[in-house]
Formats: sequence, C-alpha cells, structure tokens
Amino acid sequence: MPSNLLTKLPQILLLSALFTTIYTPYGASQKTPFYVCDTDSNYTTNSTYHSNLNLLLPSLSSATRSTGFATRSKGQPPDQVFGLALCRVDVSQYECQSCLSTADHDITKLCPSGKSAAIWPASCFFRYSNRSFSSSSSDDDSFRHIVSNPRNMPEPTRFEKLVSELLNNLTERAAYQSARMFATGEAEFMTTTTLYGLVQCTRDQSGDECHRCLKVSAGDRPTAILGKQGALVFAYNCFTRYEIYPFYNESVGAAPPPPPSEASTPPAKEGGKRNHAVMIVLPVVSMVGTLIIFAAIFICLKRRKSITLFIRQPHVGDEENQNDGCLLFDLSTLRTATNNFSDANKLGEGGFGPVYKGVLSNGQEIAVKRLSAGSRQGLLEFKNEVLLLARLQHKNLVTLLGCCLEQEETLLVYEFQHNTSLDKFLFDPMKNRLLDWGRRYKIIKGIARGLLYLHEDSKLKIIHRDLKTHNILLDQCMNPKISDFGLAKVFDENKTRATASKIAGTYGYMAPEYAMHGHFSTKSDVFSFGVLVLEIVTGQRINDFQGSGHAENLLSYAWKHWNKGKALHLMDQSLGDQYDRQEASRCIHMGLLGVQEDQTKRPSMELVVLMLSGHSIAVSAPSVPAYFVQGNSNTGPDVGPRNRNSISFVSRNDVTISEMGPR
Repeated sequence: MPSNLLTKLPQILLLSALFTTIYTPYGASQKTPFYVCDTDSNYTTNSTYHSNLNLLLPSLSSATRSTGFATRSKGQPPDQVFGLALCRVDVSQYECQSCLSTADHDITKLCPSGKSAAIWPASCFFRYSNRSFSSSSSDDDSFRHIVSNPRNMPEPTRFEKLVSELLNNLTERAAYQSARMFATGEAEFMTTTTLYGLVQCTRDQSGDECHRCLKVSAGDRPTAILGKQGALVFAYNCFTRYEIYPFYNESVGAAPPPPPSEASTPPAKEGGKRNHAVMIVLPVVSMVGTLIIFAAIFICLKRRKSITLFIRQPHVGDEENQNDGCLLFDLSTLRTATNNFSDANKLGEGGFGPVYKGVLSNGQEIAVKRLSAGSRQGLLEFKNEVLLLARLQHKNLVTLLGCCLEQEETLLVYEFQHNTSLDKFLFDPMKNRLLDWGRRYKIIKGIARGLLYLHEDSKLKIIHRDLKTHNILLDQCMNPKISDFGLAKVFDENKTRATASKIAGTYGYMAPEYAMHGHFSTKSDVFSFGVLVLEIVTGQRINDFQGSGHAENLLSYAWKHWNKGKALHLMDQSLGDQYDRQEASRCIHMGLLGVQEDQTKRPSMELVVLMLSGHSIAVSAPSVPAYFVQGNSNTGPDVGPRNRNSISFVSRNDVTISEMGPR
C-alpha cells in the first residue's frame, strides 16, 4: 500500500463509518453500547480543549435533570467544545441520570483523545465535538448504525408493510405533535403478535429536520434486515426501534391519550402537612442511592419526624402521561385515607403486615401496606422495594406511588386494584369462572412480558425470587401486574448465577437449585413462572394439590398426563371445552419446560414470549420435572428433603412478604 494511503487510513475509515449504514448482531448495543470516536482530530492531555471537555461533561449531565435533554458548550474557539445529552422520554429521571453518568465515564475511556465522540447506551445518547452540531449537519444526516434481530417473521412482506406504516405514523407524531419529539405506538400483526415501535429526535432540531431524520432511518434499512422481528436504527439526530414485544413504558408517548375517565390518576402532589419536610433526591450512583435510603430510614426512626421523599422524574406534559415522582406521604394523610387503618378497610395480611384500602382527598383510591411489629420482614425489604420500583416502568409491573416513615410506622403506598390478586380468582370455586381462557392466556402473556423486562430490557437485570399467583395483581381490565419486590435481587449480567446468603421465598415455587443451595439466576424465575402457568391452566394451587384420586404434586401430575399424550385432560374443569387447544397445549408444554430440574433445559423468557406469540419455534420436549413424585404419597411438593432443615422459608403457604391488593 502506498505510504500516502497509509497516512490517510484513519480518515478513510472514519468517512466510511460516517457514510455507510452498518448492522451488527442483535443485542450488541445493549451489552456494549455502540460508540463512534473521531480519529481525525485529537487533543493532548491537559490541553485547553481537554480542560474544557472536563468542565463540559458533568455540566451536560446535570443540565438534563429538568427535561431529559440539554446542549452546552465550554470555552472559546479554537478550543471550544460542544455537547449534547438526551434521554428516552419514557425512562425515569433516575434512570436517565444513571445512564448519562455511565455514558460520560465510558466515552472518555473508549475515546481517550478524540475531539469528537458519541455513545448510544440503552436509554440515552451522549455526544461532544469540537464543531457546532448545526455546522456538521451533512455528516449528521448521513450517519446510520443498525442493530437487527436475527430471527425472521412469517409473511415478511406484510410485516414490512406494517413496520413502515407504524414508523410513518410515529414519525408524524414525533416531528409535529410532540413537544419532546417522541412517540410510541403499536399495531396488530396477527391475533397473537403485536408490533411495538418507538421514535425520538434530539430537540435542537425543527419539526421538518426531525421528520427527515426519522424518514431516512425508516426507509434506509438494508435488505439484510427486512422481515426481521426487530431492529434499532441509531443516528446523531434521531433514534428508531421496533420489536414484537413491549420494550418501553407504554403509557408514555402513546396516542391518542386516554380519556380522563380511563387515564391513570396521577400520584398525590401533596402528602399532607409539610412543615417538617426534607427533600432527598436519589443520586445517580446506585450505591449512594442505597445509602441515602438508609439515611432517610435512620433519620425517621431516630427522630420520629415526618420526611417527604421525592424520587424526581422529568416533568412531562399530558401527552406523555408520566408520574411526577414517588412521594413519601405524611402519616396523617394515610390515617385519614384509611379511616385510621380500620378493620373495615383491611384488604388482607401477609408476611410484611396488613394491607388497607384508602381514598386520598382528591378521590384517588390507594392500597397501603403496613409493616407490623411482629413482621419477619423489615427495613431491608422496604428499601429494596422503594429503590427497585422507583426505577422500573412497565405495564405489567406494579407502580409504587409512595411510602411513609413516621413515628413507629413503615408504610408502602400503591395504586389500588379492584381485582386484587390472581389467587383470589383462580382458586375460588365461584370467581374462577370469570377467568375464561382468553383472560388466562392474556394473564400468562403479560406475566411473561413483565419478566422479560426484568431479565433483559430494564436498566438493571432483576431476579424477582418470589413469583407466585398471590404476587400477580389484576387491574380492572384483568391485566396482570407483577408485585412485591421485597426479595428481588439485582443480578450481574456478566454472571450466570449468584448465591443468596439467606434463602427466602414461597414453598412450591422455588427452583431446586435455589431451595437446596441458594443458587439463583433468571432461570430461577423461569421455574416459578412454569409453576404459575400450570396453576393457571389447571386451576390447582401448587401447595394444595389433590390430583384426581392421586396423592402426588401438581408438577408430577402434569408430567404424567403430558407423557401419556393426555395433556389437555389437565385443563381446569370450569373452562369446559371453551378454550383454544393449540394455546393450551403450548402453555402446558412451556410450563413443563420451565420446571425442569436442570436449569439449562429451561427456556429464557425471550423464548417464552416468542412461543406465546404463536411463532413456530423448535423447542425440546420436556422431561421429568423437578420434585417428581411417583404417587401414593400424601405429601405435597417437597423442596429437597435432604436439606429441608437447613432451608429458611419465609412462608409455607401462598403468602410471603405481603397479602397485597394494590398496584
């Protein structure tokens, strides 16, 4: 190669990156965020440009707190540096700040001397340059990076038409109808498959510029990704993504907005008396956030004064329908709302303590979970629930409205759910008739999508560890909400499993490797999900099972019917023959795969969601499940008799931390 070409190689590679569409294996951007470094123009350490950059980066992150978007510059030419930061509108401020803080740190490590760089983590975008972004619009417009799902869709031509229609609709709304240049939406592809889309532009553009950027992203997808189940398109000025599962907070950016009678009631803006209030904003770093929560608990219990804790979120207009924050209510407000925690308002009681229905002064119905003096749960579970639920946003997860730490009281406040929990319907001989097959299948799919979000699509990988029918709440439309995160664990995505210092959960739902050795992973939740599915299909409770004259556990009973080719004989008799045979067989198959003793044989939740969506996917046949019992025994499911005395169960019935009916 001629020497002059060698000297120009960095510039050639950069130009190639800027003007060529790229696509990489799906998911790569989530594990290692995609980034671009300028190799054409570098700065030296401790130079004026370097000093200006060090001043810009932290100010840029902090400037996004109010709106989720900011542009800044530091210094004077020729050492002036320009910056831009943007968060997805559907993420909380806490997640926004955490994402930008990580991006700030990563970009300086990945691009240690480039005068221009950009990085695209999962929920934000961070960029700086020695040129004003408006002066480099030609480069900005031409750059695209594409990440695609390798799996193909049936009827790819019809699917691509639906993708184009959805993205065009979202493009119009984001460019011309949204103040934040953000839109989400969905479209039905098949009766069992829904297409979800999200688009967003940087807000330093005009509506026409945003429209042009999104149209190019939607129209310039290479042939290699057409007909794929999902794709992400990164650009400097906009972002586009579509999938066949929900990956965003569906209450944000959707159109048309729900009518007032159906829209979620916003959290109370006032928590009662405020004369002794202290405001604490959760910081970016999760460890510091944990210390702040402990400090708040310590102050409350030590001084017995009321505090008001806001986990701030960006202010969002009605079009995004976003909560204003997580409020720590005054005790007097909750006493009034629950009629002083009267027995008439009591919804139930669990390991954490009793739960009461309440009505705030603005008419909003709430459910208040109250830590009892003799509870085996306590402040650790309280802190865990507050920290996690403040960061999680998904339609199949509960929403925490707030909490209270005052005098001797420790309380959690949720949206009230009229249909309480799944077990109240499924195992009631009268109410279970309200759960027709369509509703049961919808509940199973919703739980699966909620777990997929926890395991793969949220900022943190979270293992619930206490999934059961009692912790599945039902809204007025019978949509499922996974609740009770007191035992949940944040999981290191670089590890395949972790070990709990104390085993806690619910008898019957725990995976054998967790019950006997304390090992937990996403596959532990898959086991619990498998038990749930079999309960929903059969209408039988795992710990109270009586199998048609056979004294054996539900897992063994289900396996024997499957093995004999009589799987549909398992169906809940209250359904009669009013159910979809194919869907029912699919659920039984999936439930038995979930409860395999060998966790490597259990499917991932991603595969489960695809199976439930009706896709033709090659999966293995189930084998003998965990805790297999031959029969002729009067005992229920046993979680490791050899180590039974060494296992510390929170509960041997269907209640662990809470008997909860809120959302």
